Amino acid sequence: MGRRQARETALQVLFQIDVGKIEPDFAINNTAKEFGAGPQELEFAQQLVKGTLEHIDEIDTMISGVSKDWQLSRMANVDRNIIRLALYEMKFRDDIPPSVSVNEAVELAKVFGGADSGRFVNGILGKFVRDGEIEAAETAASIKKV
Repeated sequence: MGRRQARETALQVLFQIDVGKIEPDFAINNTAKEFGAGPQELEFAQQLVKGTLEHIDEIDTMISGVSKDWQLSRMANVDRNIIRLALYEMKFRDDIPPSVSVNEAVELAKVFGGADSGRFVNGILGKFVRDGEIEAAETAASIKKV
């Protein structure tokens, strides 16, 4: 299990917490066991979940600021949590290039979201890059068309 699988685990945990109101540590441990996460992957998934939850109010405010036509509560649960996870990585993790966060989020959306989720997630995250909220010149050029 690599970082992509750790992100999948983190997404599923965030979804359980958001929708099912499950305790974070319980959700992390159960989901990690279900997917057979190794120690490194479990550590990365825990960092992503805890970091996202620690900054969730700021992240949600950021999302609301660029998605004027889509209130957070109206977004698909999966899409909302993918965007939260990616924004946490993009804004608070210096060890992950924003372009990687965008690409991974789009891939998660294609796997776990609806038919238009990849484009939706890419569009929302792309606004942060284009508006300069996420500072990385290389990211703007790397956002791929879905």
